[in-house]
Amino acid sequence: MAQQKSASKIVIAIFVVLIVVLALVAVVPVLIAMAMGPGVRTEGLSAEGAQPASTDINGEWRVTQTRDENTTSVGFTFFEILPSDRRETSGSTQDVEGYVTIEAGTLQAGEITVDMNEVSTDNERRDINVRTKILNTNEFPTATFRVTEPVDVSEIPGDGTPAKLTLDGELEIRGETRPLSHEFDVLRDAELLVVSGDVLINRNEYGVESPDFVAAKIDDVGELNIRIALEKN
Repeated sequence: MAQQKSASKIVIAIFVVLIVVLALVAVVPVLIAMAMGPGVRTEGLSAEGAQPASTDINGEWRVTQTRDENTTSVGFTFFEILPSDRRETSGSTQDVEGYVTIEAGTLQAGEITVDMNEVSTDNERRDINVRTKILNTNEFPTATFRVTEPVDVSEIPGDGTPAKLTLDGELEIRGETRPLSHEFDVLRDAELLVVSGDVLINRNEYGVESPDFVAAKIDDVGELNIRIALEKN
């Protein structure tokens, strides 16, 4: 009898341990998601309080930082797929350089370069993982968008109201260059020209692999979140 009771206790103990392990497997991904947070997202442009254009649209424009919510910022939003959850994570940086050349009402050339080493979320450990395991910034420190086709910008309103503008170009990430065409929001605000948009991209086209994070996988499709403020030289 004593042996039977001892064996029963062992079986019960094993079942208890298994239940605890299964509970942890289910709960840990949720706890990780709660601890990490959604990150820092680059939002679209705001036309609230925009002033009529105070400068001609023609000329050489350079990326600048402003003191309002339309300041330059570029980042990403990717989707993490967990066993019991699907959540968005965003990272952003204001470390952006570039120019746009407009002549006779036509955007003739443009290039925007982002320092990928400066893209950050709200978690330092995640930032390190993103830089080293996803974006490989040691080897590919920048991402660049170049305009490849002229586009008419003469109809962009000068009264402080936003418009739409399709830009055709090429996007380079991690040394991989792909064509990109997207309809952006554009705003002339006093001396500024502001361009913004959320561009869907497939990470596989740029060689971005999903690392072996614990209980998480990065979705194939994510976003580039772009808001660029430019001013005349």
